[in-house]
Amino acid sequence: MPMARSTPATWSLSAVAAGALLVGCSGSVSVGNSEPKLSSDKLATTVSEKLAATTNQPKPDITCPEDLAGKVGATTRCTLTAKDGSTLGVSVQVTSAEGGKINFDIKADDTASPAPN
Repeated sequence: MPMARSTPATWSLSAVAAGALLVGCSGSVSVGNSEPKLSSDKLATTVSEKLAATTNQPKPDITCPEDLAGKVGATTRCTLTAKDGSTLGVSVQVTSAEGGKINFDIKADDTASPAPN
């Protein structure tokens, strides 16, 4: 039985389903300094790549408002914006930081917010 392929237009529906899929999703980035900090732009790019790989969808539009400190337990919230304007919150939490490498978990919210009118 062939499987239907999703298009980028289905990201709003896929984003909602991604929350259930991302419980175990994680990322890792080398930042190369003694007090590691991941810039908000690099974090957004990495989260987008991980979400795309986990859901087999094109890379979503992710924005992160702040840098992520390389300290265990540090968190930030990013936002996934779908093509239809709906948004989904994405939490990022540092699980370990060794030298210049930051490891973190990614978890999408269970429900999306509708597009503004």
